[in-house]
Amino acid sequence: MTCQEWEKISELESLRSEVRRLFNRCQADNRSSSWELFRESQRRYRKEVCKASKETWRTFCSSINDLPTSARLRRALSRDPKTRLGSLMAPTGERTQSERETLDLLLATHFPDSVAVEGGAIPAAACVDWRVAARTITYRRVEWAIDSFAPYKSPGMDGIFPALLQEGQGILIPYLVRFFNACLATGSVPALWRQVNVVFIPKPGRSSYCGPRGFILISLTSFLLKTMERLVDRFLRNEILALHPNQHAYQAGKSVETALHQLIVWVGKALDQQEIALGVFLDIEGAFDNTSYDSMCLALARRGRSNHRTMD
Repeated sequence: MTCQEWEKISELESLRSEVRRLFNRCQADNRSSSWELFRESQRRYRKEVCKASKETWRTFCSSINDLPTSARLRRALSRDPKTRLGSLMAPTGERTQSERETLDLLLATHFPDSVAVEGGAIPAAACVDWRVAARTITYRRVEWAIDSFAPYKSPGMDGIFPALLQEGQGILIPYLVRFFNACLATGSVPALWRQVNVVFIPKPGRSSYCGPRGFILISLTSFLLKTMERLVDRFLRNEILALHPNQHAYQAGKSVETALHQLIVWVGKALDQQEIALGVFLDIEGAFDNTSYDSMCLALARRGRSNHRTMD
């Protein structure tokens, strides 16, 4: 806390004490002049509190310099308490008649081609060679993946917080290395890891929430599974994928802002040279949701990566 903030707090405490002192005097003598002094002091105190609140809010907002904090602030400010998940409009034009139909519509929209299974059984997943698994999973990489999580993020159905893994690294990591290697090599995922808590929340700024696309989902999965996913992701980035430099998704240090900046530079350069700038914008709805595993494998094969098979 800065010296200026301490001075402001001291000033407010003095004003509050003054208000309390004048109130006690009014209670003692009950004169109109005393009550007038009390009301004037009270107005001054409230005015300073309001002013200090605004200044503190501006200071807090200006101090935000990381994306997670700003994202949480945006969600808190844009949350509409009146928006509730109820009856939704299906692509056929009919509305859902029950909570079950609403959830089925949301699942079909956000998890296309998904299949409900009974008893936790799932089709056999593709597996990788034990040597590829050993390159993907190492002690240092598991340690890096565990340390990359915030300690107290919301856990999955197993209730395991990242802090538990971080505090027990010395004991857990040797076992996790062998366990993750076996999962990748055999294409098997423990049943508990496949239990996911999915929450649908309204997208901020939408004028209507009558359709399933007006909601986004948050999936809370086990951090043990997330650790292995992060290791596979690192292996794909470093050794499998060869992304085009103009691609701004799925690359560290790049985002929507960098893509827009690159576009503005191109347009500005064309205008400076008195050229014609032609832009074509294409928005594919549910691009990632509707990308099939077969198309991913074919794309890898075209890039000469057919010898590296990854888990589904």
